[in-house]
Amino acid sequence: MKAFIISLILLGTTTASLATTNDGMSMNMDSMTMDEKGMIMNANSDRLPRDCQKISETIDITVHAGQEQALKFVGKMYAFSQQEWDVKPCAKLNITFINDDQIRHQFMIHGLPGYLYPEGMFHLELNGQGQLQASLIVPSQKKTYLVHCELPQHMEKGMKAQLKVDGGDVDLPSIPGLTQPVKADIYPVDWTQLTLAVLLLSILLGLAIPFFIIINATRLSELAQTLKIKLTSKLKRNSSD
Repeated sequence: MKAFIISLILLGTTTASLATTNDGMSMNMDSMTMDEKGMIMNANSDRLPRDCQKISETIDITVHAGQEQALKFVGKMYAFSQQEWDVKPCAKLNITFINDDQIRHQFMIHGLPGYLYPEGMFHLELNGQGQLQASLIVPSQKKTYLVHCELPQHMEKGMKAQLKVDGGDVDLPSIPGLTQPVKADIYPVDWTQLTLAVLLLSILLGLAIPFFIIINATRLSELAQTLKIKLTSKLKRNSSD
């Protein structure tokens, strides 16, 4: 009987946290809002960190995520539209996260104070194309925070950035276009007899073709002129017929 009553309480709690919208089912918890399109975790628009007396500035940030953003980086598959932000201590950030791809991407900030952001994390996630908006307030500590997509291999393939408060305390490694990678990508060539032969043949052809054209420039010009005359004569005969 006791177990049955507890189950009813849990069921009522779960039901109260679910709401049906025109787009389907959504769920709201203390620190998370989620539906089939995406998820927002640990948004904070008004609670000040313990070391902040007031909000120092309010910044609107729009971040695109996807394959198109990675085109400017050699060897990368995914990226954010911006790789670094530098804000004042106690700044409020209004973030608009836009997923340009048809696959899932995340915008996550790590290392935030756990008493305000559970597990030290701010999290936006979209299951395909769309956008989400949420806010957070950073502490006053001079610090660099990791921003990335936590899906397997997305960060390694370029979806990584850094958020600096008051200039930050360090530059994180492997930020595309900003910092050196921990381990640079290496694309070794398997130099077999076949690959060496193909390379040598390519070099010889690359040298021989321009040389042949230069040596035979006069003959090629005469041949082109002859073909032009023949073609003109043929066109005249066809027109007269």
